[in-house]
Amino acid sequence: MAQLSRRDFLAQAMGGAVGIGLAGTAFAAGPASPAKRPPNFIVLLADDMGAKELSCYGNTGHHTPNLDRLAETGVKFETGYAAPICHPSRVMLMTGQYGCHNGVYNFAGRRGGPEPKSPVEDIAKSHVIFANLLKKAGYATALSGKWQLSGRQPNLIRECDFDEYCMWAYLADLPVGVKHTGGWEGTDQTKPSRYWNPCIVKNGEYVPTKPDDYGPDMHHEFVVDFMKRNKEKPFFIYYTMCLTHAPHMPTPDTLKPGMDRFKHSSENFKGCVEYADKLVGKLTAALDELGLRENTVVFFLGDNGTGGDGKAEPTELGARVPVIVNAPGIVKQRGTTRELTDFSDVLPTMMDMAGVPLPQDRIIDGKSLAPFLVGKSETTREWIHSFIGDARILRTKRWLLEDNTPLHYGRLYDCGDSRDGTGYREVTNEETPEVLAAKDQFKALIEKLPAPILAEDGSATEKKPERAERREKRRAMRKNKP
Repeated sequence: MAQLSRRDFLAQAMGGAVGIGLAGTAFAAGPASPAKRPPNFIVLLADDMGAKELSCYGNTGHHTPNLDRLAETGVKFETGYAAPICHPSRVMLMTGQYGCHNGVYNFAGRRGGPEPKSPVEDIAKSHVIFANLLKKAGYATALSGKWQLSGRQPNLIRECDFDEYCMWAYLADLPVGVKHTGGWEGTDQTKPSRYWNPCIVKNGEYVPTKPDDYGPDMHHEFVVDFMKRNKEKPFFIYYTMCLTHAPHMPTPDTLKPGMDRFKHSSENFKGCVEYADKLVGKLTAALDELGLRENTVVFFLGDNGTGGDGKAEPTELGARVPVIVNAPGIVKQRGTTRELTDFSDVLPTMMDMAGVPLPQDRIIDGKSLAPFLVGKSETTREWIHSFIGDARILRTKRWLLEDNTPLHYGRLYDCGDSRDGTGYREVTNEETPEVLAAKDQFKALIEKLPAPILAEDGSATEKKPERAERREKRRAMRKNKP
């Protein structure tokens, strides 16, 4: 079946309304045949890990052989965008929608974000997410790791159509009357530990842990157990790693006698990246042992740029994350590709591969990557988008617009053939025919990607705020390096 244009899709779904992207339709000839089981999906999301942290993306200090192998034998997108901070990234990933359509531009209460009790903060009631669609289609669904979104016990996470979960829990996530008996992050005992002696809630029940228990290992073990118990039917696992978010603690591979396992140090970051890679290797090995590897599509992603080095800034450094897709029996071995993708594409890609219809009562901004992944197309999309608060980022294969808001234009770069920040040339004030054409292209897109109009303090305004100091700070923070 040929892909529908967004115009045709919305004309069918909403009586002629016009959107801005493309929605995926089945890349095969309709829904999966009963004789052939639909693919399994694992969306593996690393926390605070920009693309530049992996050796397959050029890092010479970190050793990530398992992810390098997935990239080499599958597809590694050289340019893949999340939002520069995790909350809008995760909502974009789960819904296939940009903030201008799902209403989540930032954390609640932060610049451009919704009010804490806004309806858009209620994931279960206000959004259709990938678990809703796949569960309805007969998939077993699970979440393991970090949640950090809406919901309360006893329906927490299950209300979003995850059959099972094993989560790192905040105090507000604990069952009524239960107190955390394990470790803490910091000395004020307000945030339970995610790493050593972690705070874990599994399917609504608090799981007491010991000082030697390591949270990422427990989340991995849950994933493997879920796969074993559901290997006879299609499953979807949203595996949201706690690694590599701060605090950066020693891992089981770097912990030495006498070390304080609860002491944060930037020197531990390398070990955190490499332990995340080790868990990916253990996951693929488990898929092999279960005979599921060929028919399981693994997405490896980062939720935003690296903490302290891009995160929360409306720049490519804040938005560019690893995007690796691998499934030996489904995904064509392409290695590194210069085609573009962003987080909105994951939901329509999975639905396309599973033969599951997209919701017809809302705009889906993403485009299915399935034809490209299986080798039936050589292209993905012409542009990608990222956002935080009132600031937008837009990218084509050659041009990059950063930190654009409704009240100032931002910075335009001619990236040439570079994808990692090196060699970019700022052309914001140039008016050559090529630059003017790029500006016109971005202007047309921006008109369909609205952002909140905010004063410097974050409040709504119709007046142009003084932004020079903020812009200079962002310029200084942009490192233009892989």
